[in-house]
Amino acid sequence: MDPRMIESTFTTTFEFDYAPEAPDLRRLYENAKRDQWNASRDIDWAAPGAPDGRAIADELVDLYGSPLWDRLSEADRVALNRRVAAWRLSVLMYGEQGALLACSQLVDVVQGVDQKFFQATQVVDEARHNEVLERYLRERLDGLTYPMPGNERDLFDSILSEPRWYLKTIALQLVAETFAVSLFKLMAESARDPVLADVCRRILTDESRHMGFGMLALPAVIGEASEAERREMEDYTCFALEKTLTGFFPLEAYQDMGFGPAQIAEIKRYRRETAARNDYAPFRKHFKRDMHGSMVANLARLGLLTERVRPRLEALGVSLPPPA
Repeated sequence: MDPRMIESTFTTTFEFDYAPEAPDLRRLYENAKRDQWNASRDIDWAAPGAPDGRAIADELVDLYGSPLWDRLSEADRVALNRRVAAWRLSVLMYGEQGALLACSQLVDVVQGVDQKFFQATQVVDEARHNEVLERYLRERLDGLTYPMPGNERDLFDSILSEPRWYLKTIALQLVAETFAVSLFKLMAESARDPVLADVCRRILTDESRHMGFGMLALPAVIGEASEAERREMEDYTCFALEKTLTGFFPLEAYQDMGFGPAQIAEIKRYRRETAARNDYAPFRKHFKRDMHGSMVANLARLGLLTERVRPRLEALGVSLPPPA
């Protein structure tokens, strides 16, 4: 796959005062140094996988429980399970590369040495996540990888070309990263391969810090913003939510298994009907609860989800929390 070139322009801030100024952010930096792990050393890559070859629970396969699923042989169920896992992990791997690039930009554009120090640790974290997911796909899923979905590409094109650090932070740390946290938690809890469970849990220890940066760094800039600036931040938040919460369907995984257009349409319909009945597997219910409990609550706490954008939120199935 050829590299993707994204044009960007931003102003680099060179700091001369290196004494701690923001204690909470300096604490995040200290925690990041303390909690570093090595994907080559700390993961048992030789550990046996699930006896049946599954990577994740079948409940995370969209057609699980449908008539199409019932007609699959056991070998095809395992093969589809591994392909859907590879598709999801490919999406996460590309997101980690996007986060690596975005955080390297944030080191330049944020002001204050505590902000820069912390963003430098996140660059290292995202590189490690990119490394470990690629290695998992290569060594544990036979090198299966899938293309970057269009919505994910659009989101990172926007983040990487946006010069303002606070808009990058909203879209990256408070939307994309929070979604990734919920998905990594889902994958860790549903993993049938113990190596995948270990990989996801280790990544989660890093991601929780990343969300903390946005919650610590953004309140001041949002509080001081003009009405026009606040509207722009609200709209950018909705754009990031729209790109993150829609358009993710493992089409290529099903095509690899030989499903035709009519069968894929049936799978999509089954997924919609299952969601409408709120009949998701416990894993998926927990994912939705965790995502809304963190992403939506944090964005609302910062004042980025307002009545003005309620229609856009409702179209995504996002409910505004009641006023505090």
